[in-house]
Amino acid sequence: MKLMKKYTFFAIWIVLLLLVPVTILRITPLAAGVRNPGALFDFLQRFLGLILFTFLFVQVALVIFMDRLTKKLGGWIFGFYIAEEILIFALVFLHPLMFMMVNHFAAGGWDPYTVITNACFLCKTPREYYYSLGIVSLWAYAFAIFAVLLGYIDGWFKKNWRKLHALNYVVFLLMGIHAFFLGLDFKVQPFFSFAILAYVFIAGRAIFVEIPGLYKNFRNWIKN
Repeated sequence: MKLMKKYTFFAIWIVLLLLVPVTILRITPLAAGVRNPGALFDFLQRFLGLILFTFLFVQVALVIFMDRLTKKLGGWIFGFYIAEEILIFALVFLHPLMFMMVNHFAAGGWDPYTVITNACFLCKTPREYYYSLGIVSLWAYAFAIFAVLLGYIDGWFKKNWRKLHALNYVVFLLMGIHAFFLGLDFKVQPFFSFAILAYVFIAGRAIFVEIPGLYKNFRNWIKN
């Protein structure tokens, strides 16, 4: 029974991932996406961006239902969570790296500052705000991973990993805004329907469950 449930879990996961190439290829045929280095890196950064959004949704959902999934599927689900976390960490940096390569082939030169640290809080245009949200989410996720690694070293992570995971909500919600307003593929079916449902679910969970829980913990901490 658990084996069948495991197959079902991976089938759903694969279907979600397949939405990415199906969506991108509706806009850009493969031949057009690889016609020159600039087009290839643009194709890759779009692909990695949608994959990253999908992975982050799965990560947040896994933590929400971790206890239930562990009982139904077995302890391997936590190992899957860790493995996907490592992949996300790589994608968080690969996506802007691909964008930097696109800029290189479009305008020449190398400018890592633009895609890694060039965030603004008083931006001149809405587009700059959306780019800044992507950069902030990148560093927020990097901080979360660093905190997790420190916790894992001293054993604290095993007791408090869900608290650190709260940053994934922030990263996911910021990245969703970044992708919606800047992404060429985000508002194209079939990915668009999945993205909207995923965003509404995670945003609702954050507003009605996570934030009240954090506020309650903060009040208890103040009293103690």
